[in-house]
Formats: sequence, C-alpha cells, structure tokens
Amino acid sequence: MNIIRLAPEERLSGAVIGGGLIWLAGQVADDTSLDTEGQTADILKQIDALLAEAGTDKRALLSATVVLADIRDAPAMNRAWDRWLDHGHKPARMTIEAALVDPAWKVEITGVALAP
Repeated sequence: MNIIRLAPEERLSGAVIGGGLIWLAGQVADDTSLDTEGQTADILKQIDALLAEAGTDKRALLSATVVLADIRDAPAMNRAWDRWLDHGHKPARMTIEAALVDPAWKVEITGVALAP
C-alpha cells in the first residue's frame, strides 16, 4: 500500500493520503489572538493548502468535524465556514464542544477528502 504523509510535525502529519482518501489531522489556528471566526478562517486556509498539496481542493472534502471550545461560538465559526464553503459540494459535517489542548485554541477542524 502506498501511503503519503504531508506536512510532518513532531508527533503527527498534517494529512495522510492512503486508500484513496486524504485524512486531515486536527487543524488549529496559527494565530491564537484571533476570535473564533478569525481562527476558523485561518484553519480553513490551512485545509485549502493541505488539500492543494495533495492535488485536490475543498470540493473533494467528504466529511468534516468541527470542535469548539465553547459551543456558543458556533455562529461565529459558521460565518467563516459559510464564506469558505463551496455550496455545490458540501461535506457531511459534525460540530461538537470539547476542551482543546491549548486554551488559546477556540476551534479545531479535521476531515476526510477523496484523493485525486
């Protein structure tokens, strides 16, 4: 089996391609001074970059999981999501509330996309 790992870090890869799918690691904002809407936009840019590196784009996204540190921030997250979303290619999505590793993170997003 051919497995490709993108954007390797100390403990994980930013994405892994295998079995015809692209598995995204949980992405968090590079700039934690931003509000939830800003952090979401930052993360979605990172997802765009990972998918581009894998040879595809957000239209191939099959599913996404959004984790919010505070579920009351869902409207702010959704504003950034709605601006980014290709409305003709909406992925399945789940949004939940959970404590994130770094208290400065307001949102974390992961997903699975179809590999080209």
